[in-house]
Amino acid sequence: MSKLVRSTLMLACLSIVLVVGVACVPPPTPVPPTAAPTAGPSNAITNIVWQWTSVTTKPTGETTTVSDPQNYTITFRDDGTLSGKADCNNFTGTYSQEGGFTITLGASTMAACAEGSLDQQYLELLSAVVAGGPDGQGNLALENAGGEKRMLFKNGGAAPAQ
Repeated sequence: MSKLVRSTLMLACLSIVLVVGVACVPPPTPVPPTAAPTAGPSNAITNIVWQWTSVTTKPTGETTTVSDPQNYTITFRDDGTLSGKADCNNFTGTYSQEGGFTITLGASTMAACAEGSLDQQYLELLSAVVAGGPDGQGNLALENAGGEKRMLFKNGGAAPAQ
């Protein structure tokens, strides 16, 4: 037998072995498609009574702690409205998270709160908010332009239904 014939037969035999070998290997098990992660609530800050606990002035590092957080609250609703308490006064308004975070205060009672109240400071800070959201530790953080003032809120529980 010539070398050429032997090489051709050898190549043919190897090809047959390869084809049979591949045919004996089971096909790979298809991997089911991964489910898309389910979206959480559309807005993790809504329908919660947030209680103001402190404000930090970043340039100085000074933090003012609010002694009665339950007297300074804000609740964001799914429909873009908000309501809250500024010590002895109640307020309403709207908010938006489009291109930042803005709060527009609306109607408010105008009672004169006791000396030492932070009601006016609280309302002024809320009016200046440009950024904010959950802080990753179960709290809510709101900041003014440049982050100079950072307000921190704790979760005071679910807001009553409207």
